[in-house]
Amino acid sequence: MNKELLEKTNELEQVFSTIKELVMNSRNKVYSVVNVEMLNLYWNIGRIMIKIQQGEKKASYGDALMEKLSIKLTKEFGKGFSKRNLERMRKFYIYFPNAATVSSQLSWSHYLELIKIEESNKRNFYLNECINAKWSVRELQRQRTSLLYERLTLSTHQDEVLELAEKGQMIRTSKDLVKDPFVLEFLDIKENTSYLEKDLEKNILEHLKEFLLELGKGFMFVGSQVRLTLEEDHFYPDLVFYHRLLKCFVILDLKIGKVGHKDIGQMQMYVNYYDREIKKEDENATVGILLSTDKNKTLVKYTLPEGNHTIFTTEYKLHMPTEQELIDAIEEEKKNLELNE
Repeated sequence: MNKELLEKTNELEQVFSTIKELVMNSRNKVYSVVNVEMLNLYWNIGRIMIKIQQGEKKASYGDALMEKLSIKLTKEFGKGFSKRNLERMRKFYIYFPNAATVSSQLSWSHYLELIKIEESNKRNFYLNECINAKWSVRELQRQRTSLLYERLTLSTHQDEVLELAEKGQMIRTSKDLVKDPFVLEFLDIKENTSYLEKDLEKNILEHLKEFLLELGKGFMFVGSQVRLTLEEDHFYPDLVFYHRLLKCFVILDLKIGKVGHKDIGQMQMYVNYYDREIKKEDENATVGILLSTDKNKTLVKYTLPEGNHTIFTTEYKLHMPTEQELIDAIEEEKKNLELNE
């Protein structure tokens, strides 16, 4: 390719990139405006719907009226005004009666998921997480299905549960990084089958985006099997992350089966090494998390010092538990906490 042709090609690419950016920016602005107008329209329709279906006496009458209204609106404006959709708009208004609380950062599809949640604290939590973490609709659906709210409230003091609902997940201490359990159904590894820890690690790396979502906000991937050397001995922590909110390194080691003394001792060594050799003066203490199929609570309790805030053990599940399974696990954990208080 001669010089003149090369210059023309580069010029064409520059012009293309400039126009592409203009088109994308314009589309985003149009989408934003359309989204705001759509939410405003559906909110106002919901406000009107609430007037025709109030109280038990009006319920049957309102139901019939909504059916007739749906037919007329569909005939006039086409799809989107089915009776079911009108009922959704009504529920949208009931759950968000203050128009100022309706966020333009979320789509109608987000709100369709949020209005499925009847408990206000739980709904507000997912609303705030959608905004703060910029969840897609699919991410919201996945976190709801895995009972993220319930898993977080397990490790949250009762006086902080309201704050969880009002502000979303607040990351203040190393303990806030730990969920119990972690749900890794996206790895598509069948339980009760033969798999090795290296297989688990490989699968996590292939699904790193989903794994980061499950870990939560603030995590940045550093590397896997990051070698550290003590004299002539080499060690390889499974996964290393950096948490930008807590300003600390987070080391994850994967374990199939029960956590043992050796696992805890090795993690303690990893944490000490990073604290003494890697972290900077303005960074916080390194956190170590042992992710296992059996966290062996009793052994861990008597192995780690009281007041420990750097090393944690938690379990992972390879399937999406049913809601009842997670609720039962949470209730059992609460009982254990009460017995230890």
